[in-house]
Amino acid sequence: MILHCLPLFLLAQERTDSLLEQLLTKKASPFLQRILQQPDSFRYQLIYTEINRDQWNVPHFKNYYFHVSAGKYHNPASTVKLPVAVLALEKLQSLRSKGVDRNTTMLTDSTRSGQINVHVDTTAASGLPSIGHYVKEIFLISDNDAYNRLYEFVGQQRINERLQQMGYKNTRIVRRFMPSTEEENRCSPAIRFVNKDSVLLYTQAPACSDMQFDYSKRITIGNGYFDKDDKLVPEPMDFTRHNIFALEDLQQVLQSVLFPAAVPAARRFHLDSSDYRFLYQYMSEYPSECTDPRYDTAEYYNSFTKFFFFKAGRQNIPGYIRVFNKAGWSYGFLTDAAYIVDFKNNVEFMLTGSIYVNSDGVLNDNKYEYDEVGYPFFKETGEIIYEYELGRKRAYTPDLNPYRINYSQ
Repeated sequence: MILHCLPLFLLAQERTDSLLEQLLTKKASPFLQRILQQPDSFRYQLIYTEINRDQWNVPHFKNYYFHVSAGKYHNPASTVKLPVAVLALEKLQSLRSKGVDRNTTMLTDSTRSGQINVHVDTTAASGLPSIGHYVKEIFLISDNDAYNRLYEFVGQQRINERLQQMGYKNTRIVRRFMPSTEEENRCSPAIRFVNKDSVLLYTQAPACSDMQFDYSKRITIGNGYFDKDDKLVPEPMDFTRHNIFALEDLQQVLQSVLFPAAVPAARRFHLDSSDYRFLYQYMSEYPSECTDPRYDTAEYYNSFTKFFFFKAGRQNIPGYIRVFNKAGWSYGFLTDAAYIVDFKNNVEFMLTGSIYVNSDGVLNDNKYEYDEVGYPFFKETGEIIYEYELGRKRAYTPDLNPYRINYSQ
């Protein structure tokens, strides 16, 4: 058995930079001021990443922090789908020689409790499941089933070993988004890849992770929660064995995906240019622009997964702005990591943030202040940083053409 302990939540100091603190407090509305004055209640964290290009258009990054600490727990929710989707594409690289690619049909075969058979995908034009289609759905609408299938394909052990190898020490991804025991989450089903003639190309045998995780630091949130039987339990909810994705790790993963040449080689995913273009398209495409699958845009409006700037009020996003991001929401926590590009004004920057909006302190009661507090918080902080970026002087105007995408293709 491999003994692998993650040194999570050691004595991590909270980081705050005066530039970001002063910028937000000076420009904040009374609504935002109220939130900023209660960092313990709202558990908010923000990272603003300034990007400056040199004469060769090489990006250089400067992070500014506001109440950021790996020791301040936030539930990462669907943001864990970002590294899992990227690791699935990375794993596909090793199967290219067997004729398997993003569009190859992927059949999942249950081999034990907590697993399901998946041989069709009614959301795909082909009617068949594939890695590529799952990745699309993860970024377009944050689909849970798509994440579950990719989590099983990559496997709990590979996910965590690879992220640890890349230096993400404050990350632990150990759960699917479906009712499962801890043991069931360790195990992956059998998976088959077949070509268009149903000829078997590759079989992945069922496997179980033998990694051991450090759960010595107890993590509890709130003062009560509803259990699986909808009964109120009058004590904090225990998140000790849940997924963890520290905000700094999330920001660094996004930066690695979007600017691979600008991060150390050890922190780069093993992808080719086609993989990167595929990711960029669906990280920034809107549900209304997608034809496979087609979405009901009344439910999946364009800003459905875009928190900074736009989510509050479901605003339309100007055509000259694109947001490459991954957001998540669960248990009263809202989190988003975004690279924001304004092609008209030649502006680019990154924003990563999280907030907790649960005034009654009860979890699983579906009474979270997402609309009243959470989304407006992201909208206003995004607008303040964007206005600052519009006025910020740059030595060199960035060439942002690598991030222009023809979404009609």
